[in-house]
Amino acid sequence: MSNTTISISDAAARRITAILGASPEKQALRVSVEGGGCSGFSYKFDLVEDQQDDDLVLEKGQAKVLIDQLSLVYMDGSEIDFVDNLLGQSFQIRNPNAIANCGCGTSFSI
Repeated sequence: MSNTTISISDAAARRITAILGASPEKQALRVSVEGGGCSGFSYKFDLVEDQQDDDLVLEKGQAKVLIDQLSLVYMDGSEIDFVDNLLGQSFQIRNPNAIANCGCGTSFSI
């Protein structure tokens, strides 16, 4: 597997646990990187029922996150966080590899 270091904040772990608890048929939150978005790449978040053989599996308490190998290349050293402020609630990736981010926090460039 990979030596990639990706962490989950306490706030994200609490939110993932709550979401998975409300969707018992789903087992994890999949985070992936796709081409597109206003800065070149964008993050995608999906609830999934099962994992792939080559997924990186991150667990914190009852929270489980899956990341595919291709996305790991772009996310090494990142933290998955959950922000709840006046602008709304959202998962955000704090990615040290990103040289630019869009205002919405869901797309980036490397």
